[in-house]
Amino acid sequence: MFHHFVGKLIEKSPAHAILQCGGVGYYFHISLTTYGQLPDAPEVKLLAHAVYREDAQLLFGFATAAERDVFLLLLGVSGVGANTARMILSALQPAEAIQAIASGNSGLLQRIKGIGAKTAQRIVVDLRDKVGKVDASAIGGETGSVRGESIQALVVLGFPRTAVEKSVASIVANTPEATVESVVKQALAQL
Repeated sequence: MFHHFVGKLIEKSPAHAILQCGGVGYYFHISLTTYGQLPDAPEVKLLAHAVYREDAQLLFGFATAAERDVFLLLLGVSGVGANTARMILSALQPAEAIQAIASGNSGLLQRIKGIGAKTAQRIVVDLRDKVGKVDASAIGGETGSVRGESIQALVVLGFPRTAVEKSVASIVANTPEATVESVVKQALAQL
């Protein structure tokens, strides 16, 4: 029903964003991947997917079409709901999720909070043949900021977000030309 929303970003957190469009505030559930890619600009575009349940009507927002495509694929798996799909996309970039599914790496999926062995195996079995339908160019061309990707990587490794943000901010300030890999390595030494 909804494709995207363009408006003023009123509030953002690692789990949600509020976008004001035409005087109406829309509450979007977002992943950490999208959170890291949301700019602090006067106008923001979020791709959308609406989920209608018996007890709620929810909007999920995505920074890229590739992330939304992977989300929709995950929703097609029995036992994987919208919040589980969002959790997977918070732990893995869309390209990483596609690669894990295509290679049959259910162990990587099991490391994500809330994903058990049976669910991980079901995701791999159900989606292995379908992952080729996701636009590979959109996934491959996806880039976030060095700061955002570094923070996300460290949070996924289990470090507290506030400590990670402080560490990464100081590293990026001292060496602005650093790559994600070097920032993560330096932050690991500090944390």
